[in-house]
Amino acid sequence: MAPSASGPRPPTITDVARAAGVSRTTVSHALNGLGKVDPRTRERIRQVATELGYRPNLRAQRLRRGQAKAIALASSMPFAVAGGPSRLGFYMEVAAAAAESALLHDYALVLVPPVQSGSALYSVDIDGAIVVEPDIEDAAAAQLRERGLPYVALGRPVSPEEDTPYVDLRGRLVADLLLEHLREQGAVRPALIVGAGSRHSTVDAVAAYERRAEEHGWTPVVARVPESGGEQAGYECCAALLAEHPGIDAVCALVDAFAVGAVRAVRDSGRAVPDDVMVVTRYDGLRARTCEPPLTAVDLHLDRAASDAVELLLGRLRGDTAPSVAVSPEPRVIARASSLRTARA
Repeated sequence: MAPSASGPRPPTITDVARAAGVSRTTVSHALNGLGKVDPRTRERIRQVATELGYRPNLRAQRLRRGQAKAIALASSMPFAVAGGPSRLGFYMEVAAAAAESALLHDYALVLVPPVQSGSALYSVDIDGAIVVEPDIEDAAAAQLRERGLPYVALGRPVSPEEDTPYVDLRGRLVADLLLEHLREQGAVRPALIVGAGSRHSTVDAVAAYERRAEEHGWTPVVARVPESGGEQAGYECCAALLAEHPGIDAVCALVDAFAVGAVRAVRDSGRAVPDDVMVVTRYDGLRARTCEPPLTAVDLHLDRAASDAVELLLGRLRGDTAPSVAVSPEPRVIARASSLRTARA
């Protein structure tokens, strides 16, 4: 057949069937893992398809199967805290690991902009989604429920009605580790800065802080900051705390953007980090490592957690309906100059 004006005609499933000496149905079953095809025949068909350069019609597969072979990564966290100027924040680290895991199962990963309201998740063609740290009335989770799509959570859901599978990021243990580190470094008046919402990390951190405050006789100082304010909101909050509570000697700012702002506020108040006020944060990302001084943070093992979330979601897509939980590996504090007083003594 003569090539068309736009180039040679791409091979079709009929061409593969003719070259392999089998029916179109057998080719379809062999290439899509369906039916009862002899393993030797399946391998021969795949080899023929490769030699001919055959590529399946994904649109036709979608219509036939009702599957997009794509999952989304979504969150209601604003970009001010989920990403940052480097585009390499918490959300993007999760995305990289989730994409790799999804591709191993022949699924694509779709990144959805921060879901606040509107129709962010109504227009994407997906089979399900991973929702990163859903809030108590999470917009991303709500849109997925309205579409009837399965989803899993990265981080424990906090809504009473939620029974979705999730990966436990061990928020209370993470907060405990940070607060214990501050205590070991000599803190006696630590303050806690968290997001204004009710994500599991916030709920768990406040509970851990209140318990330790009672245990060690700390005067509780807890401030809640809108996530959308990012670094500047952390700066303003910390500056206000230092003015109102001048005896504060440590700040646990759970969101890394808040922590970077807190470091600036400490300096602008005439104090030094860590000699006068120590600063620690939860996520050991680019912000923590490039802050001056570098921030003490926690290795959350996000690569493993994201991979586990993909596995949970694919299990749902296969029909697993029982609630299930995957627990991330033991978090580990990475101590840096922002809080290492004893090393400087």
